[in-house]
Amino acid sequence: MAFQYCGSLFKLISQLPKHQQTSHSSSALLFKTPPMTPPTPTYFQQAMSSTTDDPAAASTSPAPKPKRTPLLRLELRDLSQPGTHSFLKHLSASNAIEDAVSGVLYWLYKDLPTHCIPPTRSVTLILRPMGGVAYTTGKDFDDDHKEIHFSTDYINGIAEGRKKEEMLGVIRHEMVHCWQWNAQGSAPGGLIEGIADWVRLKSGFVPPHWKQESDGDWDAGYQHTGYFLEYLEKTFGEGSVRKINDGLRGQKYKDGELWEELFGKKVDKLWADYGSHLGKEKAEEEAKRVEEEGKKKDEATSNSQGSEQNPQKMTHLGGNIHYPRRGLP
Repeated sequence: MAFQYCGSLFKLISQLPKHQQTSHSSSALLFKTPPMTPPTPTYFQQAMSSTTDDPAAASTSPAPKPKRTPLLRLELRDLSQPGTHSFLKHLSASNAIEDAVSGVLYWLYKDLPTHCIPPTRSVTLILRPMGGVAYTTGKDFDDDHKEIHFSTDYINGIAEGRKKEEMLGVIRHEMVHCWQWNAQGSAPGGLIEGIADWVRLKSGFVPPHWKQESDGDWDAGYQHTGYFLEYLEKTFGEGSVRKINDGLRGQKYKDGELWEELFGKKVDKLWADYGSHLGKEKAEEEAKRVEEEGKKKDEATSNSQGSEQNPQKMTHLGGNIHYPRRGLP
Protein backbone atom coordinates (compact mmCIF):
# COMPACT_ATOMS: atom_id res chain seq x y z
CA MET A 1 0.00 0.00 0.00
CA ALA A 2 2.85 2.44 0.79
CA PHE A 3 4.48 1.77 -2.60
CA GLN A 4 1.20 2.33 -4.42
CA TYR A 5 0.60 5.54 -2.47
CA CYS A 6 4.06 6.91 -3.30
CA GLY A 7 3.55 5.88 -6.93
CA SER A 8 0.32 7.86 -7.04
CA LEU A 9 2.14 10.89 -5.68
CA PHE A 10 4.83 10.53 -8.33
CA LYS A 11 2.17 10.33 -11.04
CA LEU A 12 0.48 13.42 -9.61
CA ILE A 13 3.75 15.36 -9.57
CA SER A 14 4.65 14.29 -13.11
CA GLN A 15 1.39 15.80 -14.35
CA LEU A 16 2.26 19.23 -12.96
CA PRO A 17 3.84 21.88 -15.23
CA LYS A 18 7.60 21.51 -15.28
CA HIS A 19 8.18 24.90 -13.65
CA GLN A 20 6.13 23.69 -10.61
CA GLN A 21 7.64 20.22 -10.24
CA THR A 22 10.81 21.48 -8.55
CA SER A 23 8.87 23.25 -5.82
CA HIS A 24 6.50 20.33 -5.08
CA SER A 25 8.55 17.29 -4.15
CA SER A 26 6.95 14.06 -2.98
CA SER A 27 8.44 14.61 0.47
CA ALA A 28 6.78 18.01 0.67
CA LEU A 29 3.42 16.52 -0.18
CA LEU A 30 3.93 13.73 2.36
CA PHE A 31 4.87 16.29 5.01
CA LYS A 32 1.63 18.16 4.45
CA THR A 33 -0.44 14.99 4.75
CA PRO A 34 -1.99 14.93 8.25
CA PRO A 35 -0.68 12.00 10.32
CA MET A 36 -3.04 9.17 11.21
CA THR A 37 -3.30 8.79 14.98
CA PRO A 38 -4.62 5.39 16.13
CA PRO A 39 -7.55 5.73 18.53
CA THR A 40 -6.96 4.89 22.17
CA PRO A 41 -8.94 1.75 23.16
CA THR A 42 -11.85 2.52 25.42
CA TYR A 43 -10.45 0.37 28.21
CA PHE A 44 -7.53 2.82 28.64
CA GLN A 45 -9.67 5.95 28.36
CA GLN A 46 -11.45 5.23 31.62
CA ALA A 47 -11.09 2.59 34.29
CA MET A 48 -14.69 1.45 33.90
CA SER A 49 -17.19 2.96 31.53
CA SER A 50 -20.88 3.31 32.27
CA THR A 51 -21.55 0.16 30.25
CA THR A 52 -19.08 -2.02 32.15
CA ASP A 53 -20.02 -5.36 33.67
CA ASP A 54 -17.89 -4.61 36.72
CA PRO A 55 -20.16 -3.86 39.71
CA ALA A 56 -17.30 -2.39 41.74
CA ALA A 57 -16.02 -0.07 39.05
CA ALA A 58 -15.14 3.55 39.65
CA SER A 59 -16.51 5.80 36.93
CA THR A 60 -14.04 8.65 37.33
CA SER A 61 -10.57 7.19 37.89
CA PRO A 62 -8.66 6.49 34.67
CA ALA A 63 -7.04 3.11 34.20
CA PRO A 64 -3.23 3.20 34.13
CA LYS A 65 -1.79 2.82 30.63
CA PRO A 66 0.98 0.34 29.83
CA LYS A 67 3.79 1.36 27.50
CA ARG A 68 2.31 -0.71 24.71
CA THR A 69 -1.40 -1.16 24.05
CA PRO A 70 -1.93 -4.94 24.16
CA LEU A 71 -3.63 -6.86 21.41
CA LEU A 72 -6.76 -8.58 22.79
CA ARG A 73 -8.09 -11.65 21.02
CA LEU A 74 -10.79 -14.29 21.39
CA GLU A 75 -10.41 -17.84 20.13
CA LEU A 76 -13.32 -20.30 20.09
CA ARG A 77 -12.02 -23.83 19.55
CA ASP A 78 -15.41 -25.52 19.21
CA LEU A 79 -18.58 -23.58 18.38
CA SER A 80 -20.73 -26.66 18.95
CA GLN A 81 -19.94 -26.75 22.68
CA PRO A 82 -22.86 -25.74 24.96
CA GLY A 83 -20.35 -23.78 27.04
CA THR A 84 -19.42 -21.73 23.99
CA HIS A 85 -23.09 -20.98 23.39
CA SER A 86 -23.49 -19.86 27.02
CA PHE A 87 -20.46 -17.58 26.79
CA LEU A 88 -21.74 -15.87 23.65
CA LYS A 89 -25.26 -15.66 25.08
CA HIS A 90 -24.36 -14.01 28.39
CA LEU A 91 -21.29 -11.92 27.60
CA SER A 92 -20.08 -9.35 25.15
CA ALA A 93 -16.59 -10.74 24.58
CA SER A 94 -14.99 -7.40 23.79
CA ASN A 95 -16.48 -5.70 26.86
CA ALA A 96 -15.62 -8.62 29.15
CA ILE A 97 -11.97 -8.77 28.07
CA GLU A 98 -11.45 -5.01 27.91
CA ASP A 99 -13.07 -4.46 31.31
CA ALA A 100 -10.90 -7.23 32.77
CA VAL A 101 -7.71 -5.53 31.54
CA SER A 102 -8.90 -2.15 32.78
CA GLY A 103 -9.95 -3.49 36.18
CA VAL A 104 -6.70 -5.35 36.78
CA LEU A 105 -4.58 -2.34 35.85
CA TYR A 106 -6.72 -0.16 38.09
CA TRP A 107 -6.41 -2.31 41.21
CA LEU A 108 -2.73 -3.24 40.79
CA TYR A 109 -1.19 -0.12 39.24
CA LYS A 110 -3.32 2.89 40.13
CA ASP A 111 -1.08 5.93 40.82
CA LEU A 112 2.09 3.99 39.88
CA PRO A 113 4.47 5.01 37.05
CA THR A 114 4.02 3.34 33.67
CA HIS A 115 7.31 1.46 33.95
CA CYS A 116 5.84 -0.49 36.90
CA ILE A 117 3.36 -2.24 34.57
CA PRO A 118 4.53 -5.53 32.96
CA PRO A 119 5.17 -5.34 29.19
CA THR A 120 2.32 -7.67 28.22
CA ARG A 121 1.94 -7.44 24.44
CA SER A 122 -1.17 -9.55 23.82
CA VAL A 123 -3.83 -11.53 25.65
CA THR A 124 -5.80 -14.29 23.92
CA LEU A 125 -8.87 -15.75 25.62
CA ILE A 126 -9.27 -19.33 24.39
CA LEU A 127 -12.49 -21.23 25.02
CA ARG A 128 -12.10 -24.99 24.64
CA PRO A 129 -13.22 -28.31 26.14
CA MET A 130 -10.88 -29.36 28.94
CA GLY A 131 -10.80 -30.44 32.57
CA GLY A 132 -10.62 -27.95 35.41
CA VAL A 133 -11.70 -24.32 35.22
CA ALA A 134 -9.06 -22.13 33.60
CA TYR A 135 -5.35 -21.39 33.49
CA THR A 136 -3.02 -18.73 32.10
CA THR A 137 0.26 -19.27 30.31
CA GLY A 138 2.77 -17.36 28.22
CA LYS A 139 3.86 -18.24 24.71
CA ASP A 140 7.04 -20.33 24.55
CA PHE A 141 8.68 -17.93 22.12
CA ASP A 142 7.71 -14.81 24.07
CA ASP A 143 6.22 -14.77 27.56
CA ASP A 144 4.82 -11.29 26.96
CA HIS A 145 2.13 -12.92 24.79
CA LYS A 146 -0.39 -14.42 27.23
CA GLU A 147 -3.11 -17.04 26.75
CA ILE A 148 -6.09 -17.61 29.05
CA HIS A 149 -7.56 -21.09 28.54
CA PHE A 150 -11.16 -21.28 29.82
CA SER A 151 -13.04 -24.59 29.98
CA THR A 152 -16.32 -24.71 28.07
CA ASP A 153 -17.17 -27.83 30.11
CA TYR A 154 -16.94 -25.78 33.28
CA ILE A 155 -18.99 -22.95 31.78
CA ASN A 156 -21.70 -25.42 30.82
CA GLY A 157 -21.88 -26.70 34.41
CA ILE A 158 -22.41 -23.30 36.02
CA ALA A 159 -25.94 -22.71 37.35
CA GLU A 160 -27.90 -20.63 34.85
CA GLY A 161 -28.53 -17.80 37.28
CA ARG A 162 -24.81 -17.42 38.02
CA LYS A 163 -23.25 -17.98 34.60
CA LYS A 164 -22.52 -14.35 33.76
CA GLU A 165 -21.05 -13.36 37.12
CA GLU A 166 -18.98 -16.54 37.41
CA MET A 167 -17.55 -16.24 33.91
CA LEU A 168 -16.63 -12.60 34.53
CA GLY A 169 -15.04 -13.59 37.84
CA VAL A 170 -12.92 -16.33 36.28
CA ILE A 171 -11.80 -14.04 33.46
CA ARG A 172 -10.91 -11.33 35.99
CA HIS A 173 -8.87 -13.78 38.08
CA GLU A 174 -6.96 -15.12 35.07
CA MET A 175 -6.38 -11.65 33.65
CA VAL A 176 -4.48 -10.78 36.83
CA HIS A 177 -1.95 -13.47 35.92
CA CYS A 178 -1.34 -11.65 32.64
CA TRP A 179 -0.32 -8.45 34.43
CA GLN A 180 1.01 -9.24 37.90
CA TRP A 181 4.63 -9.60 39.02
CA ASN A 182 5.92 -12.87 40.48
CA ALA A 183 9.41 -12.07 41.83
CA GLN A 184 11.06 -13.68 38.80
CA GLY A 185 9.14 -16.89 39.46
CA SER A 186 10.17 -17.15 43.12
CA ALA A 187 7.01 -15.83 44.84
CA PRO A 188 4.81 -18.35 46.70
CA GLY A 189 2.13 -19.73 44.39
CA GLY A 190 -0.47 -19.08 47.07
CA LEU A 191 0.40 -15.38 47.12
CA ILE A 192 0.11 -15.16 43.33
CA GLU A 193 -3.31 -16.84 43.40
CA GLY A 194 -4.35 -14.79 46.42
CA ILE A 195 -3.63 -11.51 44.62
CA ALA A 196 -5.71 -12.73 41.67
CA ASP A 197 -8.67 -13.55 43.91
CA TRP A 198 -8.22 -10.27 45.79
CA VAL A 199 -8.69 -8.38 42.51
CA ARG A 200 -11.74 -10.55 41.80
CA LEU A 201 -13.04 -9.73 45.29
CA LYS A 202 -12.52 -5.99 44.81
CA SER A 203 -14.23 -6.19 41.41
CA GLY A 204 -17.36 -7.61 43.05
CA PHE A 205 -17.40 -11.10 41.50
CA VAL A 206 -17.62 -13.06 44.77
CA PRO A 207 -18.94 -16.65 44.52
CA PRO A 208 -21.39 -17.73 47.25
CA HIS A 209 -19.03 -20.42 48.59
CA TRP A 210 -16.23 -17.99 49.48
CA LYS A 211 -15.68 -17.39 53.18
CA GLN A 212 -13.11 -15.78 55.44
CA GLU A 213 -11.06 -18.24 57.48
CA SER A 214 -7.71 -18.27 59.23
CA ASP A 215 -7.11 -22.02 59.43
CA GLY A 216 -3.97 -23.38 57.80
CA ASP A 217 -1.21 -21.30 56.21
CA TRP A 218 -1.49 -17.73 54.99
CA ASP A 219 -0.37 -18.71 51.49
CA ALA A 220 -2.94 -21.44 50.91
CA GLY A 221 -4.00 -19.30 47.97
CA TYR A 222 -7.17 -18.19 46.23
CA GLN A 223 -9.87 -16.61 48.42
CA HIS A 224 -8.14 -17.96 51.56
CA THR A 225 -5.22 -15.61 50.90
CA GLY A 226 -7.37 -13.06 49.06
CA TYR A 227 -9.35 -12.20 52.19
CA PHE A 228 -6.09 -11.97 54.16
CA LEU A 229 -4.82 -9.42 51.64
CA GLU A 230 -8.08 -7.48 51.98
CA TYR A 231 -7.53 -7.40 55.75
CA LEU A 232 -4.09 -5.88 55.13
CA GLU A 233 -5.62 -3.38 52.70
CA LYS A 234 -8.13 -2.24 55.32
CA THR A 235 -5.67 -2.29 58.22
CA PHE A 236 -2.66 -0.60 56.62
CA GLY A 237 -4.45 1.54 54.08
CA GLU A 238 -5.54 1.60 50.45
CA GLY A 239 -2.74 0.56 48.12
CA SER A 240 -1.22 -2.07 50.42
CA VAL A 241 -1.74 -4.92 47.96
CA ARG A 242 -0.37 -2.77 45.14
CA LYS A 243 2.79 -2.37 47.20
CA ILE A 244 3.01 -6.15 47.67
CA ASN A 245 2.69 -6.71 43.94
CA ASP A 246 5.27 -4.01 43.19
CA GLY A 247 7.58 -5.63 45.75
CA LEU A 248 7.60 -8.72 43.52
CA ARG A 249 8.91 -6.72 40.56
CA GLY A 250 12.45 -7.23 39.31
CA GLN A 251 13.79 -9.16 42.30
CA LYS A 252 13.60 -12.50 44.06
CA TYR A 253 11.09 -13.04 46.84
CA LYS A 254 12.45 -12.76 50.36
CA ASP A 255 9.82 -13.72 52.88
CA GLY A 256 11.04 -11.65 55.81
CA GLU A 257 12.14 -8.53 53.98
CA LEU A 258 9.00 -7.89 51.91
CA TRP A 259 6.48 -8.01 54.74
CA GLU A 260 8.61 -6.26 57.34
CA GLU A 261 9.51 -3.45 54.96
CA LEU A 262 5.87 -2.87 54.04
CA PHE A 263 4.07 -3.58 57.32
CA GLY A 264 6.74 -3.76 60.03
CA LYS A 265 5.88 -7.37 60.93
CA LYS A 266 6.66 -10.87 59.77
CA VAL A 267 3.98 -12.44 57.63
CA ASP A 268 3.25 -15.10 60.28
CA LYS A 269 2.50 -12.37 62.82
CA LEU A 270 0.26 -10.60 60.31
CA TRP A 271 -1.54 -13.90 59.74
CA ALA A 272 -2.00 -14.37 63.50
CA ASP A 273 -3.36 -10.83 63.78
CA TYR A 274 -5.79 -11.64 60.98
CA GLY A 275 -6.97 -14.73 62.88
CA SER A 276 -7.55 -12.65 66.01
CA HIS A 277 -9.46 -10.10 63.95
CA LEU A 278 -11.73 -12.79 62.52
CA GLY A 279 -12.26 -14.25 66.00
CA LYS A 280 -13.28 -10.84 67.33
CA GLU A 281 -15.64 -10.29 64.39
CA LYS A 282 -17.19 -13.73 64.94
CA ALA A 283 -17.71 -13.04 68.66
CA GLU A 284 -19.34 -9.69 67.88
CA GLU A 285 -21.63 -11.29 65.31
CA GLU A 286 -22.59 -14.02 67.80
CA ALA A 287 -23.35 -11.44 70.50
CA LYS A 288 -25.47 -9.49 68.04
CA ARG A 289 -27.32 -12.67 67.03
CA VAL A 290 -28.06 -13.56 70.67
CA GLU A 291 -29.27 -10.01 71.32
CA GLU A 292 -31.62 -10.11 68.33
CA GLU A 293 -32.98 -13.51 69.38
CA GLY A 294 -33.59 -12.14 72.88
CA LYS A 295 -35.53 -9.21 71.45
CA LYS A 296 -37.67 -11.56 69.36
CA LYS A 297 -38.44 -13.71 72.42
CA ASP A 298 -39.37 -10.64 74.45
CA GLU A 299 -41.69 -9.46 71.68
CA ALA A 300 -43.28 -12.91 71.42
CA THR A 301 -43.80 -13.04 75.22
CA SER A 302 -45.28 -9.55 75.22
CA ASN A 303 -47.69 -10.43 72.43
CA SER A 304 -48.69 -13.65 74.19
CA GLN A 305 -49.42 -11.87 77.46
CA GLY A 306 -51.41 -9.23 75.63
CA SER A 307 -53.64 -11.84 74.01
CA GLU A 308 -54.28 -13.56 77.36
CA GLN A 309 -55.40 -10.28 78.90
CA ASN A 310 -57.82 -9.72 76.00
CA PRO A 311 -60.14 -12.75 75.90
CA GLN A 312 -62.51 -11.14 73.43
CA LYS A 313 -61.34 -13.41 70.65
CA MET A 314 -63.24 -15.51 68.21
CA THR A 315 -62.32 -19.20 68.44
CA HIS A 316 -62.85 -22.03 66.01
CA LEU A 317 -63.58 -25.45 67.47
CA GLY A 318 -64.80 -28.59 65.82
CA GLY A 319 -65.87 -26.82 62.68
CA ASN A 320 -68.12 -24.46 64.64
CA ILE A 321 -67.41 -20.83 65.34
CA HIS A 322 -67.75 -19.91 69.01
CA TYR A 323 -68.07 -16.33 70.11
CA PRO A 324 -67.15 -15.25 73.67
CA ARG A 325 -70.29 -14.71 75.69
CA ARG A 326 -70.79 -11.33 77.20
CA GLY A 327 -72.87 -10.37 80.24
CA LEU A 328 -73.76 -13.99 81.11
CA PRO A 329 -73.02 -15.66 84.44
